[in-house]
Amino acid sequence: MLTAAGCNNHKEINESTMDNIATNPADTATFGTGCFWCTEAIFQQLEGVIKVTSGYSGGQTQNPTYKEICTGLTGHAECLNIVYDPSKITYDELLEIFWQTHDPTTLNRQGNDVGTQYRSVIFYHNELQKEKATHYKSALDKSGAWSKPIVTTLEPFVKFYPAEDYHQNYFINNPDQAYCQFVVRPKVEKFEKVFKAKLKKKQ
Repeated sequence: MLTAAGCNNHKEINESTMDNIATNPADTATFGTGCFWCTEAIFQQLEGVIKVTSGYSGGQTQNPTYKEICTGLTGHAECLNIVYDPSKITYDELLEIFWQTHDPTTLNRQGNDVGTQYRSVIFYHNELQKEKATHYKSALDKSGAWSKPIVTTLEPFVKFYPAEDYHQNYFINNPDQAYCQFVVRPKVEKFEKVFKAKLKKKQ
């Protein structure tokens, strides 16, 4: 299911992406994993992922700005809207990567980023996504994969607001920026080693 929310803003999807969507049976996943700069670069590399857009969801403020998000008063979380081809990568696989590329046990926090806008959250688009997310969360908690309980919230998807242009493709466009060097790059490099088989083939 490709939701209309993914197409609400002209800056979000370019012509080549629209061509991809037109020729592929696309679906959408929306995840909050803390700062979207950190995990946008991860999901962009996955084979079967068509488009990753950084933005905001889950709050009450309409058309929020990054400045408003940073106050922690909008109710929104920084998140990623991921359009993907389920014949190449499944929602289950996306969930696996979601769990392993951030800390789902820290409440409203990822590293030094603190606030409800950095909460671990899955915005489910339908009942099947909700069932899968609930199942995996429960199974991981019971497995003892983490020493602390998982605090990831499961919230129904309502609306997604794309972030400002300068947030999109942030790691790709700003590889030498200090935050990218010391926070984003180590996460990306670790991901590339663990999930090597799931990466897009380099042209």
